[in-house]
Amino acid sequence: MSMRVTIFSSQNVKFVAMNRTVVRGITSLNSKFFHIALVECKNFKGSKIKISAPANSPNTDGIHIERSSGVYFSRSHIGTGDDCISIGQGNSQVTLTSITCGPGHGISVGSLGRYRNEGDVKGLVVKDSIMTGTMNGIRIKTWANSPGSSAATDMTFKNIIMNNVTNPIIIDQEYCPFTSCPTNPPSQVKLSDIYFKNIRGTSSSAVAVALECSKKIPCQNIYLENVHLDLSSGEKYPTSTCKNVEAKYFGTQIPPPCA
Repeated sequence: MSMRVTIFSSQNVKFVAMNRTVVRGITSLNSKFFHIALVECKNFKGSKIKISAPANSPNTDGIHIERSSGVYFSRSHIGTGDDCISIGQGNSQVTLTSITCGPGHGISVGSLGRYRNEGDVKGLVVKDSIMTGTMNGIRIKTWANSPGSSAATDMTFKNIIMNNVTNPIIIDQEYCPFTSCPTNPPSQVKLSDIYFKNIRGTSSSAVAVALECSKKIPCQNIYLENVHLDLSSGEKYPTSTCKNVEAKYFGTQIPPPCA
């Protein structure tokens, strides 16, 4: 199926249990909630999609993917008040390529670990994309006090340009979207085999790389290769922060690795 449509002020666009589907040339404007949600889909291809909502519009995720496999999005422009693309629980073999994101909260994995019996995330590739003026670049977020265990593994983020991004690379296993959260037991979501390669551009905050993992299940096999992130302000270098992780570094590393 191939479509070219423009949707104005939609509540959201949902493709539920659609298999072997191709969607091309959709524009979604000023959705009141998620623009596109893929749930329980297999072998879905989307391209040349344009999504637009004001930067201050809450919960206007561009594309949300959950419990799906074989999903491919390419050559799309997304600007929202929330995540440009969010990868929820239970996904496998998802590829995002040539995505232009901004404004918004970047491309996020999660949040994961909020509910019992969540599925694992495996086989995600994000590549050849640009983030401009976003709150986050690449973010992996899991809740503390997970009611059950799950995993997110085998994920690659490569060839990504960050233009004036607040948190270009961030793993947050104490995710709290509220003003404050009570102290909870550590997250039970296991993060492993994650690759950040050829990430370059500018950070608008002093901390350009934040790897803050679970005390209960520390992150394993986190690789950073050729990361070059300068400060937007023109000052010398941003910094890195690490918690409960042993990252492995290759090639250029700006900011310098954690001590």
